[in-house]
Amino acid sequence: MLFFIRSVFVLIVLSLLIGGIVLVHHVENRIPQISYNEFLQALDKNEIEEVTLKGQVISYKDAYGRSFSTYCPDVKGILPELIKKGVIIRGQPDRPSPWWNLLYAGLPTILILLAWYSLLKKPVKDESSDEFAKDKAVKFKMGVKPVTFRDVAGIPEVKDELLEIIDFLQNPKKYSRLGAIIPKGILFQGPPGTGKTLLARAIAGEAGVPFYSISGSDFVEMFVGVGASRVRELFREAKKKAPCIIFIDEIDAVGGHRGTGTGAGGQDERGQTLNALLVEMDGFSSEETIIVLAATNRPDILDPALLRPGRFDRQINILPPDVKGRHAILKVHAKKISLARDVDLEKIARSCPGFTGAELAALVNEAAILAGRQGKKEVELTDFEQAQDRIMMGVERKGLVIGEKDRKTLAYHEAGHALLAKFLPESDPVHKITIIPRGKALGYTKQLPLNDRHAYSKTYLRSRITMLLGGRAAEEVCLNQQTTCSEDDFEQAVAIAIKMVCRWGMDERIGPVSYSRLQDSFLGDQTTNLQYSEETARSIDREVKRLIDECYQEAMDILRHEQDFLTSLAEILLINETLDAEEMDIIYECVTKKRRESKAKLGEMAPELSCDMDLETSREDSSVPGQDAA
Repeated sequence: MLFFIRSVFVLIVLSLLIGGIVLVHHVENRIPQISYNEFLQALDKNEIEEVTLKGQVISYKDAYGRSFSTYCPDVKGILPELIKKGVIIRGQPDRPSPWWNLLYAGLPTILILLAWYSLLKKPVKDESSDEFAKDKAVKFKMGVKPVTFRDVAGIPEVKDELLEIIDFLQNPKKYSRLGAIIPKGILFQGPPGTGKTLLARAIAGEAGVPFYSISGSDFVEMFVGVGASRVRELFREAKKKAPCIIFIDEIDAVGGHRGTGTGAGGQDERGQTLNALLVEMDGFSSEETIIVLAATNRPDILDPALLRPGRFDRQINILPPDVKGRHAILKVHAKKISLARDVDLEKIARSCPGFTGAELAALVNEAAILAGRQGKKEVELTDFEQAQDRIMMGVERKGLVIGEKDRKTLAYHEAGHALLAKFLPESDPVHKITIIPRGKALGYTKQLPLNDRHAYSKTYLRSRITMLLGGRAAEEVCLNQQTTCSEDDFEQAVAIAIKMVCRWGMDERIGPVSYSRLQDSFLGDQTTNLQYSEETARSIDREVKRLIDECYQEAMDILRHEQDFLTSLAEILLINETLDAEEMDIIYECVTKKRRESKAKLGEMAPELSCDMDLETSREDSSVPGQDAA
């Protein structure tokens, strides 16, 4: 209302100002008026050179260049006299267009008013509107197709835990009559891409209540106090729409630890915003059914006051899905594409352990893009394998030229990995071997675990170290050389060995103790705090080295025993560049068959060789007496 009054007042002032300017301009530039008698006298003296007729008003210029105007009572009578004197006569319409005059007078006023209005424009709050918190919050409209739990897969335990939240929003009296109070806040914490935002939207879609979404970074602006104001406006609007859900994505942007002794600046602004959020979450009355959902992948930096009971009562961990969850997620996304009949989604799910929901969605989409690029009508299994290689290893480096010697080294290196993976106990089966460069890797051996592992045995870990060392061992056995291809293999092998000795107590000499304290975050960062003496450190170094040496010697022994298989595998890999598990088994069967045939031939030749040896022996025995006799 105040803005409207001020706008009207400014309009009046501007109109008066523009009108005064126009009036002054008109007075200063108007032509002096004289009497009709003076006009006739000037005409008789031949002092008039030009006249302009506009109705009954005559404007003229005399011989001295002066302009005058007068009112003529008889224009028709004066015209012959003007023609007789040779005066130039001009005419103008009696009435000019009134709209032109209005536009001429009002255009400056309109332009100034528009400029003023654009500078002073402020959003007028509409009580019935869904826009609030200065256009930062978004209310999902109920007309749009809602997201439900049918669109969420791979996290059944989380869905079961959230069913009571939905039940409370739909049937609040069922719990309130027993004195139960619904949790005010639920915090979803987990790695990026695990479906935290999708799960929050599914809750709102299942419950059928208004759902307000805002990002944590939207609360913080360059102006002090804006964040706290937006928090208050957000909860004020939510109370009007209760029961409803407020979802704050990436809450760590505003809910981080409050520092001590902070002054003016960004940290102080974040502290004020967080204080406003804490106060609003405490201010819910029992009649207001408002649930605050929040998501973060950095729960370790959140302020403890935000996590206490009464604010975020429940903290739900959303981790990457297991093999069943990945299979369910792939089914959801595979409904959107044309899938070939030979595609086994369960096999694809087993081949990508650790993938999040977002990565699985990207896998299906990338496979569809690859199939479309080749003009296929359906997405086939090969498209999924190529898409998985592209996501995990990177784009195929078709322009990289590798020399024949380096290709041979890569072939024997990868063949060593694959051979050991086939013969070592509890090792994951080999899925594919390739020497095609992708990303930073010049080649790789891909293993396909039968199931997700949550507890690793000592045998499995030793086999893993031995398999990683198989590349270098194969180079030494067959090529008698050492190259830099094993750098990443050594890093992984030593890391596993250190964990076996220092963390998991799998060394007989060190014993069942843990000497390190590791704090893992959802982002994969680790903070290590080593707690042992220098003498223990030397013992740990010795045991790690001993474990690596034993595994390397085991790899050398197996490769020497299966050297013919290793050579055949590497030579065929040089030709085809990529081999799968079935082709590898065929090669092994052929090598084994040749071995049996060779042994059989040696067995047949063994009696003949023994008879020849007996004959030679008897000849030597018979010649001895003769010599003695001689």
